[in-house]
Amino acid sequence: MAQQQPATGPNAFAVLELLASEAPADRFDSLVSQARDAGLSEADVAQLENARRLALRVQSQLDRRQQREADLSALVDTARELAAPYDLDTVLRIGIRRARLLLGTDLACAGLPGDERETLRVRACEGNISALPLELRLPRGPGADHGALTGPAPAWTPDYLADTRFRDGDAFGEMVRAEGLRAVLAVPLSHGRDPFGTLYVADRDVRHFTTDEISLLTSLGDLVGAAVERALLLERAAAEVAALERYAARTEAGLRELRETGDLQDQLLDRVLRGGSLPALAEEASHCLAGPLRVHAADGTLLAGAGELSEPGGTDVAAATLDACAAREPVELDDGLQVAPVFAGDDYLGRLLFRPTAPVTDHTRRLLGLVTQAVAVLLTLQNGRSAALADQGRDELLGDLLAAAGRPVPHLEKRARRLGLDLHRPHVVAVVHPENGVRDKEPVWAVSYAHRRSGLGNTHEGHIVLLLPGEDAGAVAREVFDELSPLLRKAVTVGAAGPVSSPESVHRAFLEARRCLAAMSALGITGRSASARELGFLGLLLSEKHDVEGFIESAVGPVLDYDRQRLTELARTLEVYFEAGGSPTHAAKRLHVHPNTVARRLERIGELLGADWQQADRSLEIQVALRLSRLRHVLRVPGPPPAVRE
Repeated sequence: MAQQQPATGPNAFAVLELLASEAPADRFDSLVSQARDAGLSEADVAQLENARRLALRVQSQLDRRQQREADLSALVDTARELAAPYDLDTVLRIGIRRARLLLGTDLACAGLPGDERETLRVRACEGNISALPLELRLPRGPGADHGALTGPAPAWTPDYLADTRFRDGDAFGEMVRAEGLRAVLAVPLSHGRDPFGTLYVADRDVRHFTTDEISLLTSLGDLVGAAVERALLLERAAAEVAALERYAARTEAGLRELRETGDLQDQLLDRVLRGGSLPALAEEASHCLAGPLRVHAADGTLLAGAGELSEPGGTDVAAATLDACAAREPVELDDGLQVAPVFAGDDYLGRLLFRPTAPVTDHTRRLLGLVTQAVAVLLTLQNGRSAALADQGRDELLGDLLAAAGRPVPHLEKRARRLGLDLHRPHVVAVVHPENGVRDKEPVWAVSYAHRRSGLGNTHEGHIVLLLPGEDAGAVAREVFDELSPLLRKAVTVGAAGPVSSPESVHRAFLEARRCLAAMSALGITGRSASARELGFLGLLLSEKHDVEGFIESAVGPVLDYDRQRLTELARTLEVYFEAGGSPTHAAKRLHVHPNTVARRLERIGELLGADWQQADRSLEIQVALRLSRLRHVLRVPGPPPAVRE
């Protein structure tokens, strides 16, 4: 009888056939069931079961190898995609999209260091259902609440909210709750040894991440980290290139401006040295500056101009001129008008007014400075030396006139005539004291104002001193005050004395004006103007000449003239009226006349002296003047003094 063929031979080959055809796992289970139904022995069934397990292991390994090949292919595609020169946000969006696709998670996001290096800011997120992750700032480091998810190594949890490693209520936990997340996997974004960010993937179901998934996401984190580093380098390089381009543009513009400045300087100096006129220089300067301009002398006289230039009020320009002289640089008015001083050394020659048609830049200011220098050189060459000598002569003459030591009068008169001054004409000495003292701008104004008034002006012993033509010291003081106060925009006090008509009397008038100024300060009437005569009997005491006649004439002159012309006794009535304490009845008794007579005389006095003659300050001056008049009459009449009539 022939030996029976073993049943395991074909069945083992059947397993190999299923394995080769990549049959599903249930087909292998069906093969084992068929063997049992066919009545094979237990040993054969066990061998077939062992073959099934080996086949499934081989099939699992093949599937895993295929998955790895697919993952590696996806990583290669990701690397190829990240190789393009993207910006940082684009790189992060590509990285989180690839992470989400590779691991099939619900959400992926990336965090990079924020403004503070101790925090991570979520820069990109995909799959989120709330706005929280886009604004989330996560603490970094092992001491943070979610430190295990921001460290230098991969970290994961199948259920974040149930994991006891993380405290409840931290910032990352708020994001997890807001998104309804459970499983979280985090890998570092790094390029080299030091990680600088974190790549997160998360599912909304509990999930145990495999080692292959963790390794895959770690590799992706390395790729994204390298791309992020490259993007940051590109951003820094682009910023540096842009900065270099801006610097190159500024340098090129600066070189153009320097060339333009040099060309303008050469043109202006060439025109000046070739004997060009001031109007021609103004025309060329106006063309180079692209705007109308005018050149004025130190006393404000228009010397040359180019283009139509509308000026604001004279006070504004004059005040700006003083400010520009003090600062030695152009001053801009509210309407854009530029006021530039013209100096030759320390000598003020005039000013230049310029109205730009375009916004003023540093280059425009440099060009304006060149123009003022050229104007100064031209004025110096044409008449600057003689003008400077004249100014110096004016300063020295004023100093000699004000000096205490006597100077030869003929010599002073000769020097004055050479400067166009006649010291035998009436002049007034005015002393000006600005609040906070004399600054740089006041001497410039004094010289300019004195030139315009055909006088002398400068600083002397800490004061501004003016010697101006005039016969009324009070009027001259008011004119000086009215012009200077708005220009300085601060309080000034002006004291004046005079008139004087000889060189030797200027010093006495200066002392008198200075005493008048001191008296005003002592009386608390600063910030005003006055003359010694206007101070009444106080001015009489301060006056060097003690002009008693002038004081009496100013106080009661009309009454005395009325008495002389009509042989009346108004002055006597007025004197008795004051002695009677201002009582018309008591005065009538002393004068032995009817009270109505006294009343009529007082009315006449009011018509002659003005309605305010009984006010305290005015009545005091009138009483002093009456006593001085009576005393002068007594001293002039020979013999014993007449008895006072009651």
